[in-house]
Amino acid sequence: MRRLFGSVRARATLGATLVVAVALVAAGAAVLLSLRSNLVDQAGNKAEREAQNVASELAAGTAYGRLDLGDDVPVQVVDANGTLVAVSEGLERISGTATDQVKAKTQSGGTGGTGGTSEDDSDDDADDDTAAREAAEIGEADFTDGTATIGGESADYRFAAVPVETEDRGELTVYAGGSLDAEQDAVDTATSAMLVGFPLLLAVVAAVTWLVTRRALRPVEGIRREMAAITASEDLARRVPEPDTHDEVARLARTTNETLAALESSVERQRRFVADASHELRSPIASLRTQLEVGAAHPELLDVPGAVEDTVRLQRLAADLLLLARLDAGEGPGDKRLDLGEVARREARGRDGVSVEAADVEVAGSRSQLERVIGNLLDNAQRHARSAIGVSVRRDGAWAVVEVADDGDGVAVADRERIFERFVRLDEARSRDDGGAGLGLAIARDVAARHGGTLTVRDAPAGGALFELRLPLA
Repeated sequence: MRRLFGSVRARATLGATLVVAVALVAAGAAVLLSLRSNLVDQAGNKAEREAQNVASELAAGTAYGRLDLGDDVPVQVVDANGTLVAVSEGLERISGTATDQVKAKTQSGGTGGTGGTSEDDSDDDADDDTAAREAAEIGEADFTDGTATIGGESADYRFAAVPVETEDRGELTVYAGGSLDAEQDAVDTATSAMLVGFPLLLAVVAAVTWLVTRRALRPVEGIRREMAAITASEDLARRVPEPDTHDEVARLARTTNETLAALESSVERQRRFVADASHELRSPIASLRTQLEVGAAHPELLDVPGAVEDTVRLQRLAADLLLLARLDAGEGPGDKRLDLGEVARREARGRDGVSVEAADVEVAGSRSQLERVIGNLLDNAQRHARSAIGVSVRRDGAWAVVEVADDGDGVAVADRERIFERFVRLDEARSRDDGGAGLGLAIARDVAARHGGTLTVRDAPAGGALFELRLPLA
């Protein structure tokens, strides 16, 4: 069960089915309530019309015995004392009205008796009815629910109670009922239809959602299988299939392929880095070993200065590799404030042919890393300058700018990005001792980027190369 509902398709199907079920229940309840309300109102209107008709007859002075009460509708006429004075024929039992009596008490005298008016007075009927109607007052109907038995058949009714004030008989109340059988039948029929139709509709919704979700997630399953194959084979050159759509799944596939491409590039760069580092370390180690072996066999031939120089090269290369490893691991620059002008002056001190124009400009970051950046730029300039190197430190808006310019041959436009790659040396003919390992500029740009800045190169006014370092002010 847990495995089944661990599927996105199963959860989507269950969720959609539950939502539709709740909506159907709410809609069904609303329909049933509305249907019942309408049918009850219809029964009430029918009862009110019947009661109004009887009340009009009472208002016209019609005797109780001559009232048109019908024989299929429960009707009661009750006086102010609660006495049943008229009732429809066939009524055997009633509840929900002012009295449960079903037999009217016989009264004598005038129009209030159970008999009608005499035939001798028939010529005056119209005048008497008009006078009685004008003296009567029919009130608004009140409604109650109850039951009644007519002719041996019991049913639920909506009763309307209509009061009528007459001059000769006082206040009377007419109760008439409208059958609720139609309402009950309609509600029962609708309920039965819903009990049968709703499960079928939910089954259809579940099936359609399952199929649609399956079709929608099919590309995701393809991506998952391909990613599993890539993980098993460790072949980062493979790519996941991209569906020919413009939805989220297609964007996921494209993003996954972009991630794989970046990972492949990163791994390849790491492999080249390890290979180049091994190659760079091999030469000074071999040279140092050779000198030590010669010195062990012939002490008088030991080249101590050469051994020291190779050791220093190894130390510098190891330090550069360690710094690059820390930068690749995401080491932060820190937030210590330092004077970039003072750092430039210190790094330029003791170097031949270097002139410095440095203003006091504060930045935030790692002193040792920024010293390494300026030092690497000066080392690079000294390798290529003919006679002079210029260093300037200034403000430019919200930036601190360090420029290192030489009067050498400069850097070709096509090589101005490549020189910042690791282990790149444009002058392949120069010796490794003079040229270094090709890590200085790569370290400088990485450190600049970590500090939120940039490092670029362009032509210097004197015709050489001008390296510009930009860092945000503290």
